[in-house]
Amino acid sequence: MELDEHLFRSESARMVAALTRIFGVHNLALAEDVVQDAFCRALEVWKVRGVPQNPSAWLMATAKNRALDVIRRERTARTFAPELSRLFDSEWTLPPLVDEAFGSEAMRDEQLRMMFSCCDPRLKEEVQIALVLNILCGFGAHEVAGAFLAGRAAVEKRIARGKTTLATSPRLFDLTDDDVAARLPVVQRALYLLFNEGYHSVSADAVVRTDLCREAIRLTLLLADDARTGAPASIALAALLCLHAARLPARLDGAGDLSALVDQDRSAWDSGLIARGLALLERSARGNEISTYHIEAAIAAAHVQAPSVDRTDWHLIVELYDKLMALSPSPVVALNRAIAVAQRDGAERGIEELRIVPDGDRLAAYPFYRAAFAELELRRGHRDAAREHFEAAVRLARGAAERRFFEKRLRRCEFD
Repeated sequence: MELDEHLFRSESARMVAALTRIFGVHNLALAEDVVQDAFCRALEVWKVRGVPQNPSAWLMATAKNRALDVIRRERTARTFAPELSRLFDSEWTLPPLVDEAFGSEAMRDEQLRMMFSCCDPRLKEEVQIALVLNILCGFGAHEVAGAFLAGRAAVEKRIARGKTTLATSPRLFDLTDDDVAARLPVVQRALYLLFNEGYHSVSADAVVRTDLCREAIRLTLLLADDARTGAPASIALAALLCLHAARLPARLDGAGDLSALVDQDRSAWDSGLIARGLALLERSARGNEISTYHIEAAIAAAHVQAPSVDRTDWHLIVELYDKLMALSPSPVVALNRAIAVAQRDGAERGIEELRIVPDGDRLAAYPFYRAAFAELELRRGHRDAAREHFEAAVRLARGAAERRFFEKRLRRCEFD
């Protein structure tokens, strides 16, 4: 019998966070061992008795009992969370302490604290994301390596290095600390990159990793729904991720290959996620802050509210990209703006904009840059030029699925 993967992901994160609160961040490995024991026990028992009606509650009870056993056995030989140590010495205070740590509100709190702890500015960005994936999303080192096309040994080193840094902290990040505002943008960016890794996955196994997207949304909603971390930018980020995720059901065709926006079945888009994303976007506008996430979410909203590519408000989208370029210019933003200009003003204007993308040399290895030229050359009837660009995109493809996508577009040069 196999445990449901999503159950493992969500419950593992909640239990590790709760146990780290009890054991102390320096005993993170012990917290992970207790959670692993709970899942191993579930495999043994559920195989014989069947999955219980409330598997989450069963796992929580098992982890709590195991935590109590560990503390009783090791409280004289091991130091636990220093601020709680006096409560470990009495059977009157120990069980209530563990029960309190496993309460739903406490676990939400501890996951947030763990999130901020993983995004320690002392750690490089790739280490932060690896920690978030490993600790808060329940991904093993081999899964993290697969998601980022990195070697397993390198990822294991990143995770170990990050956990060593965490262990030097006296406790998990304090959400009442003045540093919340300083570290919040780092947390937001880590979650944004986590989602993008799923949405634009370069994994050899899958071009879209819905599990990564789902975990990024779950954690971002935790961030957005808490008074201490739910700044307008956090809410706008949650809106953006929901609106992008709504299009996931149509991003792949029946053969499992990437589907271009113009070819997607919009009736397959998730209407529930669209409604949630639009509501979050409206909620994010109640503050005085306008972030890049607000603008990107507004662009995503314009796409999901349009009945077709031709009936999309490209004037609005170009205006939004202008604002995004003013706020946070980058070659990728300029590329997307050029594509929107082409939709609004025609292929000729789009190609002009592609040619003047700032720092365009940074896109030299990005296959969708060459593909954008190819699509516009094809639209204006220059098949040879389109073929040349598509062939370059095929060579630059970062995985088999991307390669098949560009090869299909390349074949259009022969028939369109």
